[in-house]
Amino acid sequence: MTNQNQRSTTIAFIGLGNMGGPMAANLHKAGYVVAAFDLSAAACERIASQGIMIAGSAAAACEGADIVISMLPAGRHVEALYLGDASQAGLLEQLKPDTLVIDSSTISTTSALRVAHAAQAAGIAMIDAPVSGGTGGAIAGTLTFMVGGSDDSVERARPVLEVMGKNIFYAGVAGAGQAAKICNNMLLGILMVGTSEALALGKVNGLDPAVLSEIMRLSSGGNWALEKYNPVPGIMENAPASKAYEGGFGTDLMLKDLGLAMESAHATGAITPLGTLARQVYALHSKAGNGDLDFSSVIRQLQ
Repeated sequence: MTNQNQRSTTIAFIGLGNMGGPMAANLHKAGYVVAAFDLSAAACERIASQGIMIAGSAAAACEGADIVISMLPAGRHVEALYLGDASQAGLLEQLKPDTLVIDSSTISTTSALRVAHAAQAAGIAMIDAPVSGGTGGAIAGTLTFMVGGSDDSVERARPVLEVMGKNIFYAGVAGAGQAAKICNNMLLGILMVGTSEALALGKVNGLDPAVLSEIMRLSSGGNWALEKYNPVPGIMENAPASKAYEGGFGTDLMLKDLGLAMESAHATGAITPLGTLARQVYALHSKAGNGDLDFSSVIRQLQ
């Protein structure tokens, strides 16, 4: 049900890809006034078809916005958006002081802190709130948010986050959300490689992948890939594997996230041998021409 607060709250949503598009759509369905923008004309057309207003630029989308949400591919895009670059002024210079900024991109803690500190200096509240749950979770509004920032800013964001997600975890101060997401996605990459290895091994031993998947799912090898995101085509109808590995979470995005995890490990002295190996596997998979395919397509590299 739409309440008065939602009808009077304007949200600018920047980044309408496989994750951002459904997130923006859920906010619109909940009754929020949403102005959206993406550099991709196709992405804008998909969202416009759902009745969401498309602005001519990120700055235009943010005019008069109470909340700005961004879902962008990498740290350089987030920094360019908020801090500016040679081609554009940063949004932080243009937002009204009481604006709340929520960045749901997955970026390094260094980039997140750089933007957060600039926002603080400009008197603008900002939280980092990367997500987990895949495109299915984005569509269903059941994402998990890992949030870093001040208590007040997180509580202010909570009603909006609850429209897009089922679980909201407060990880700590600015940058903590990104740190939690990097750890989570390193584990996800490891699990997908391991699941794919096991299924490939079973197949060459004459096992039906669907039967083996169910055996492992209900045994000690059970994990999220087997529950929600099986990498073998035809086992799960709505998984990217059954859609020619289209959509979903791209191999190059997983490779980027594993790179962020390795950067963090190097900076902190953490020991991550499996994360390093998973990154090497995904690097080979990307170089083989699979960068745009869903990350579960890594099973092709192991067959």
